[in-house]
Amino acid sequence: MRDIVNLITPVVAIAPTVITDNTALVGNIIDTNGYEGVAFLFNLGVLAATSATFAVTAEHGDAADLSDAVAVPNSNLPGTLALASFDQSAKNKTRKLGYTGAKRYVRIRVTPAGNNAAAPISAMALLAYPRFRPTANPPA
Repeated sequence: MRDIVNLITPVVAIAPTVITDNTALVGNIIDTNGYEGVAFLFNLGVLAATSATFAVTAEHGDAADLSDAVAVPNSNLPGTLALASFDQSAKNKTRKLGYTGAKRYVRIRVTPAGNNAAAPISAMALLAYPRFRPTANPPA
């Protein structure tokens, strides 16, 4: 078994929340400075709607406020948006999405459609391959 705790930094991308309509969840802006890899990890609770879908998208840019944000090309998203997206059948499941772009800042968005019931969702950005190690514990 090998240690990875000193090689990663978890950052809240979407704080745990319950959505009950079709309002998009816009994630926090993640600063990738000092890291060579990013993965987004989604945690899904019991998705109560019977026919809801949840589309995941990502955007990136070099401005700290992402005022220059553009959609991340599929070629920079290992795991693909289609595999990160989900529907109501993904109760108590997880999804993941990688990012390999060259921009400093990145964020995700989850856009529901047909959602009329409780949908508990959260997401974490897992920063990896730090330029300096060990990484701080607890994370900043």
